Amino acid sequence: MTTLPIYRKSSDVTSPNPHSAREYARDNSCDLVLDSAVQLAFAHRVRFTSGALDPANAALRDLFAADAAITSRRAIVLVDRGFADANRTLEQQLRAYFATHASAMPALTHFEVVTGGEDAKQDMRVVDRVIELVEQNKICRKSFVIAIGGGAMLDAVGFGAATAHRGVRLVRLPTTTLAQDDAAMGVKNGVNRFGKKNFVGAFAVPYAVLCDDALLATLPDAAFRAGFSEAVKIALLKDPAYFATLERDAVLIAARDMNAARPAIRRSAELHLRHIVDGGDPFEANEARPLDFGHWAAHRLEAMSAHAVSHGDAVALGLLLDCRYSNLKGWLSNADFARIRAVIAALGLPMRHPLFANHAALLAGADEFREHLGGKLTVTMLRGVGHGFEVHELDHDLVRRAAAEMA
Repeated sequence: MTTLPIYRKSSDVTSPNPHSAREYARDNSCDLVLDSAVQLAFAHRVRFTSGALDPANAALRDLFAADAAITSRRAIVLVDRGFADANRTLEQQLRAYFATHASAMPALTHFEVVTGGEDAKQDMRVVDRVIELVEQNKICRKSFVIAIGGGAMLDAVGFGAATAHRGVRLVRLPTTTLAQDDAAMGVKNGVNRFGKKNFVGAFAVPYAVLCDDALLATLPDAAFRAGFSEAVKIALLKDPAYFATLERDAVLIAARDMNAARPAIRRSAELHLRHIVDGGDPFEANEARPLDFGHWAAHRLEAMSAHAVSHGDAVALGLLLDCRYSNLKGWLSNADFARIRAVIAALGLPMRHPLFANHAALLAGADEFREHLGGKLTVTMLRGVGHGFEVHELDHDLVRRAAAEMA
C-alpha cells in the first residue's frame, strides 16, 4: 500500500493529488486528513493445456506450486450440471488425479454438481450453496473453491467464493468456448437481479484459471460456435491481423476443427487478459469499458428473451447492431461492415432476431447500461477494424433503423 502525505492545515497542503488538495481546502473544519492511494498486487495465473485431468498432465498440479503449505489446504469442487451430465466419470477422474498428486495438492474434501447455464445466475441459490460448503468443509481463506463449468456458473460460484470469509481462493476450469476465450479471464463475479444482467456481484481476481480444450469435447455445436462472438469482438477492438485470421478460418472453426479453433480461442483469451491486466482499470472504476462492445444491446436481448438467447448469440447480435449503427453514422465503411457480417455468418452465429422489432424495450437497455457504468453512458463504436472509440450518446432514430433491419 502506498500512503500519501498527512495534511494538517489547508495552507500546508502539498499533495501530489490535486483533487485531494481541493477537497481538503473546501472543508477547513478538518484537523487531519489521511488520504491514501491503495495499490494491491495480484497474481492472475492463466494456463492452457489439453487433457488436464489425465494424471500424467501436471498442469493442474502445478497451479498450486506457489503455495509451500499446499498439503495443509483443502479444496471443494463444484461442477456445472450440464457438463457433469455429459461427463459421467468426472468425479472419478478428479479424485484419481488428486490422489496421484496428493503430495503437491490440497485435499479434495467435497465434490458437488450445481445448476449451470444462465439459471445459475437467476437467484442466490448457487452463491449460498458455495458459502454453505465453505463453512461445512472448513475452507479457510487460503484453501480453494474449484469451479468447473461455463461462464454463468463460474460467475455465480465465483461470487460465493468472493464473499465467504471475504474471499477464498478460486480456481476456474472453464468448459465452454465463451468462458475460455473471455469470461474466465476476467475478475468479475455475480448474478442477475431485477431482470438486469450482473446487478449483484463482486470483483475478485481468481487464484488460477486452467483452460483445457479437451473439456470442450461434449459442448453442443451451437454453444461451441456462440463463444466466438467474443473473439470477433476483441479482434475488432484490438487486432486486425487476428480478425483476418478469423475471416480465413471461420468455416473451419464453425465445423469444430480444433486446429483452427484452438489458436483462435487462445488469442482471444490473451487479448482479453492483456486488456484487463494492462489496461489500468481491472475493477472498472472508469466509465469506459471497451470489452463491453456490443453488450448494451446483448444484455438487453438476453433479458427480453428470458435468457432463451444465449450470451454468445446475444453478443453476436449486439455487435452487428452497433457495427451497423457505426456504418449508418458514417464512421464504419461499407466494406468493413460487409467483412464483419461475413465473419459472423461464416461462424454460424445469428444475424437476426424478432425481438429487435421491440424498439422501446431494446433502447431501455441503453439506460440500464448507463446506470451500470456509473451514471454516464459510454458505448464503444467502430471507425474500422481495430479502431474502436467511445461515444456518450446514441441517436435513437438510427438505432431503430439498424434494429429494424435485423428484426
